[in-house]
Amino acid sequence: MGVFERYLSVWVGLAIVAGVLLGSLVPDVFNLIASLEYAHVNLVVAALIWLMIYPMMLQIDFSAVKNVGKKPKGLLLTLVINWLVKPFTMAAIGWLFFRVLFAPWVDPATAGEYIAGMILLGVAPCTAMVFVWSQLTRGDANYTLVQVSINNLIMVFAFAPLAALLLGMSNIQVPWNTLLLSVLLYVVLPLVAGVLTRQMWNTIQRQKTKPLPVSYLAERCKPWSILGLLTTVVLLFGLQAPVIMAEPLVIGLIAIPLLIQTYGIFALAYWLAYRLKLTHAIAAPACMIGTSNFFELAVAVAIGVFGLHSGAALATVVGVLVEVPVMLSLVWFANRTRAHFA
Repeated sequence: MGVFERYLSVWVGLAIVAGVLLGSLVPDVFNLIASLEYAHVNLVVAALIWLMIYPMMLQIDFSAVKNVGKKPKGLLLTLVINWLVKPFTMAAIGWLFFRVLFAPWVDPATAGEYIAGMILLGVAPCTAMVFVWSQLTRGDANYTLVQVSINNLIMVFAFAPLAALLLGMSNIQVPWNTLLLSVLLYVVLPLVAGVLTRQMWNTIQRQKTKPLPVSYLAERCKPWSILGLLTTVVLLFGLQAPVIMAEPLVIGLIAIPLLIQTYGIFALAYWLAYRLKLTHAIAAPACMIGTSNFFELAVAVAIGVFGLHSGAALATVVGVLVEVPVMLSLVWFANRTRAHFA
């Protein structure tokens, strides 16, 4: 790893500070960016996430995807964590903190909304950013694609019933345009672009005496991926700067159970991956999928069901703010413990 990648957490920290400062100093710029959205999906952030994902999509070889079925343990792990464990632990931790531990500081109605926001995060497994975490941990690109695709398919059918069950509500309306647009922007389009680029690259290289592999091109694109990540962090924190400055203590209260949930789920998934004797290239992405959240969908549902200024919407926004720094720390941990896996 180069110096820039080695100290990526430092650059992300600086990007967070820059985002909050810029969002406070020039809020009109960020309000303009926030207005550029469709179906609760911000198009600027979507383009930056696309930039992050593209280098990994270059590495996907469809001739190798068919071999994923020969190693079902990784798929089984992420499905169990995402749909049988994480939603229920998120609901339990939310209840413990806001109904018991934080009860003296949060009124019951607001506490219920915070728990609802956490639940919406818990039932929405990550779609886009997991490709970035997989790339940073040298994950198997083909396997990661299959894992994400299967989770997306299950989410189409399971998100609403599971959210309704845990929230105790029967009127959960899934914003299908948000869900489908996100899958299109974050999975389908970059995948198609990666496949076409790969084919063109191989065609050109076959005409040369010393052909270069696609991995060479992917490596050259990696700095753009990191730049996309840092710019995304600046935008996310800039867009939420007013909330951060206005309610820092509330954000801290919501962040504590989210941090415990995130690190706890990763620890469980990583331990199971080790016990299942998965290779690190499969184990790391599987655990990242189970740990991170599809925050665009969670935010959209929270706003649609509870309102823009509700505690549920605020909790999902805090999930956005917590995710990138926490996931980078888990990337660091996964890379440091690579030698313990097969």
